[in-house]
Amino acid sequence: MTDTPSHLFYQNRNPRPFLDRGEGIYLFDEAGKRYIDGSSGAMVSNIGHSNPRVLAKMKAQMDRATFGYRLHFRTHPSEDLAAKTVAMTPEGLDRVFFVSGGSEAVESAVKLARQYALATGQGSRHKVISRFPSYHGCTFGALDLTGYDPLRDPFAPMMEGMPKVSAPTTYLDRDTLTEEERGIRYAELLRAEIEAAGPETVLAFVMEPIGGASTGALVAPDSYYHRTHEICAEYGVLLIYDEVMTGAGRTGKFLAAEHWGITPDIVALSKGFGAGYAPLGAIVAGARLVEPVLDAGGFQHGFTYAGNPLACAAGLAVLEELEDQRLIENAARMGDILKARLTALMDRYPFIGDVRGKGLLLAFELVADRDTMKPLPKELHAHSRLVEIAYELGLILYSRRTRGGHEGDHFLVCPPLIVTEAQIDEIMEILDTALDRLAQEIVPVAEALA
Repeated sequence: MTDTPSHLFYQNRNPRPFLDRGEGIYLFDEAGKRYIDGSSGAMVSNIGHSNPRVLAKMKAQMDRATFGYRLHFRTHPSEDLAAKTVAMTPEGLDRVFFVSGGSEAVESAVKLARQYALATGQGSRHKVISRFPSYHGCTFGALDLTGYDPLRDPFAPMMEGMPKVSAPTTYLDRDTLTEEERGIRYAELLRAEIEAAGPETVLAFVMEPIGGASTGALVAPDSYYHRTHEICAEYGVLLIYDEVMTGAGRTGKFLAAEHWGITPDIVALSKGFGAGYAPLGAIVAGARLVEPVLDAGGFQHGFTYAGNPLACAAGLAVLEELEDQRLIENAARMGDILKARLTALMDRYPFIGDVRGKGLLLAFELVADRDTMKPLPKELHAHSRLVEIAYELGLILYSRRTRGGHEGDHFLVCPPLIVTEAQIDEIMEILDTALDRLAQEIVPVAEALA
């Protein structure tokens, strides 16, 4: 930490120490303190920090060219990364457009969908249905799709207000339905919303296949994925999977869509796609959508750094590491171990109400009552307090409010895909200590507020 005044302003006044270096799953501040990156930053650093093979390939590209504008030159890194991405995604997704981040990827997906509709005589289609809660980004277009009130409400008068359906939070339901029946019930909310909006006006449905920041690794019943896919096909609505967080191996498959054998019309990628080595994202779609848009005059969209050769060289090296080191398989294997360890904490801490996720996209949620899933009093700010305790102990977690941003507390535990079982032991030891300290703080207060 330094006392020198900063000219930067951040999202809040919670100061952090200066970062010195990263090594694997660890980060070190300038005082030498070590932190376990238990959330991969913001679920970004999929292959860990300072990977020497990636850095070497970036250096090699830096020695040749760091920028070549896509309207002036093709570049081998962008072409090679596009080919590699197509080879790793389901059949039918064979066209790639690069961007710099997740919000850009989501907006690019929506713009491609809209231009496809215009190019095919479906100009009345302009509404994009999303879910509540959800998170799709902070730029205006992505924010209008996001279901998280604290982020969206200040800007609501400046946006159109896209329609929403309830996210499939079946773990909160108290009814006599099976999980598969609940999945169908939530999926049918999409049909009802399409009918209410006017099927001829609905362009697309965008969803996180496994929930991210707003729902904490929420996984729907299998029936939900298949039924929403069927409904979109029935109404000619394009299905967009926001795999900004789930993609690039995080869930134990390259795309989370592969867990259910779904091929969306458009996929948005970022975060682990560049793995923190360079700002990078992409949309992946099929020629069925792209070719009519190009025939109609071209894709009217783009960013200055789209397809940047240095970023694409980094991204290609990241995908090669995923394959060469079998990190996607490791994510599945270590994810099973970590999830079992997190679930075991429920025996010690009655305020852990749910553990969920796939691969190394995992989360647990705190509640006041496990039977009813009533959230802890929001005045406790448990979501931020546990993060601070863990940070002091040398473990980085990622948290948000669970119930639309108003209340509820969930924590994402998402270490890099290189994590070992011994390192999971390290994570759990610190997390257990942090939870014990949190319990000593909040349980008496929660009982007094009850």
